[in-house]
Amino acid sequence: MTSIKSIKEIKQDREKRTADFNCDVLVIGGGGSGLAAAIEAADNGAHVILLEKNPELGGTTAWSIGSFTATQTTQQLAEGIEDSPDEHFADMPKFSGPLADRDNPALRRLFVDNANETLRWLEGLGVEFLGPMPEPPHTKPRMHNVLPNSKAYIRQLGQQAHKIGVDVRVGTRATRFLLDGDRVTGVICDIGDGAEHNIRARAVVLASGDYAANPELKARFISPAVAKVDAMNPTATGDGHVMAFPLGAHVLNGDVLSGPTLRFVPPPAESLDRKLPPTRLMAKLMRFALKYFPDRLLRPFVLGFTTTSMAPELDLFAKGALLINKEGLRITGAPPSLGLSIADHPDKIGYVIVDQALADIFSAWPNFISTAPGVSYAYFNDFRRTRPDIFHKGGSLMELAEALAIDAKTLSASVTAHNSEAAASLSKPPFYALGPAKSYVVLTDGGLAVSDGLQVLGENDKPIPGLYAAGSAGQGGLMLKGHGHHIGWAFTSGRLVGRIAAAEAASQTVVDQVGEAVIQAAG
Repeated sequence: MTSIKSIKEIKQDREKRTADFNCDVLVIGGGGSGLAAAIEAADNGAHVILLEKNPELGGTTAWSIGSFTATQTTQQLAEGIEDSPDEHFADMPKFSGPLADRDNPALRRLFVDNANETLRWLEGLGVEFLGPMPEPPHTKPRMHNVLPNSKAYIRQLGQQAHKIGVDVRVGTRATRFLLDGDRVTGVICDIGDGAEHNIRARAVVLASGDYAANPELKARFISPAVAKVDAMNPTATGDGHVMAFPLGAHVLNGDVLSGPTLRFVPPPAESLDRKLPPTRLMAKLMRFALKYFPDRLLRPFVLGFTTTSMAPELDLFAKGALLINKEGLRITGAPPSLGLSIADHPDKIGYVIVDQALADIFSAWPNFISTAPGVSYAYFNDFRRTRPDIFHKGGSLMELAEALAIDAKTLSASVTAHNSEAAASLSKPPFYALGPAKSYVVLTDGGLAVSDGLQVLGENDKPIPGLYAAGSAGQGGLMLKGHGHHIGWAFTSGRLVGRIAAAEAASQTVVDQVGEAVIQAAG
């Protein structure tokens, strides 16, 4: 509730507002949730400024696979799939296993009840999807894959933001909040000129992403070991979290994360799927091709994605593959722990070693090396054809060591030690190495605690006036395991918080107008 101010205080507030940049709603972050919040706030009558610290929009959304999971979509209806938000609500905890009890049911309800409307909203802005795809333990196919890639989200929403007059300012980093009492009234920001600039707003939305690239926060909330692992998005430094902590904001499920995941390094040139222009026409052509063209024509394309962006399956190691570091020393541990273990080795990289027997096993269903869920599976020979930059072969271990430029005795000793412990030995030549591979934290799930209305909570879970959050910054304890839930929450929470922030700004405008009237009446 807004307190009644004296005439002197009202005059001081007016002077502050006229001294800086002003807006109704200020959005911090130019990824999916930030763009959705900015567009929705502008569509609801607010003057919006959006700040993005990077030179261009995108955030973690632009790095993502891009799938969106929702029910009662046009794609489901077209295929006669009867599904509901209630069923989606019931299925989501199945992905979380023992962590399911730590979920935020209120935010899960908010997500599933609004996800289908958000998907249609995205389609209305020109984003195209292929689906629905199955993903157990979902009981119904409800995963929708964006076309041609996740850059389409940023292109289409960025164009819409520009069209409706959102003031987008890239290369602008928010550093701390401006306050009037306990109310957030804007931010101090850095535009790279060495000076501080104030932007004042009637409502502020944090859409600043997660802290996967912040070693201090990873060490604080997860572990010092995870703090050593690099992030898929190196600019996901949790700036919004850091800004909110002095206001009493706190993190829920700070120890939950996606990763560390072992992934092959990107190819020297960007893959074909990422080179495709993320236009609506290209997306339509791609959807038509995926639906009607023979698999033999499409397989080389989809494999370019599956062998580049996805992680090697842990089953590969469970059935006998060996992970070595760049010096040929083996990296030990249970398969799920290898992604974390590799961070302690030189340059945090390694190579996956297999022999011909294991290569034969992983050349056909159901033994695939990597997968894009519901889209394609990549086998051993697919890596030979599509990723020659990471495919190495030797007729003997000595020849393989030469191909990798490592000491042959070290590699031989590592394989011997591995064979003495593994369920299946690496003994049938030729021998192969896939790599370099590197470990990454994809996302951290520790979001700021928020109310059911997405207002950031401070001390004693009291809402911080004027401050809202969406996406990873406002995850609020919501468990988003499974494909398509992080993206779904980003856009859904962004849209919802944009409307709420616009309403907040409108109410503050009324307060200001009343204050001006009081000043005028007082002479």
